[in-house]
Amino acid sequence: MDDVQECAEGLKVALKANGITLPSLGIDMPSFAGDYPPPLVALGNCNMATARRLAEVLHKAAARC
Repeated sequence: MDDVQECAEGLKVALKANGITLPSLGIDMPSFAGDYPPPLVALGNCNMATARRLAEVLHKAAARC
């Protein structure tokens, strides 16, 4: 449980550093009961402005690689 919480929090911090907030980001609790080897991080829903900002940041990062 600690690993998935740390992962979700790290993602939240990295997104925030890029001006992005995913309000529903958290741990997918049902995945603890499933057959998934590691539990899942739930990214959740976001509005169109947030989706556009996320796409912009990802495109810029990809261009640097």
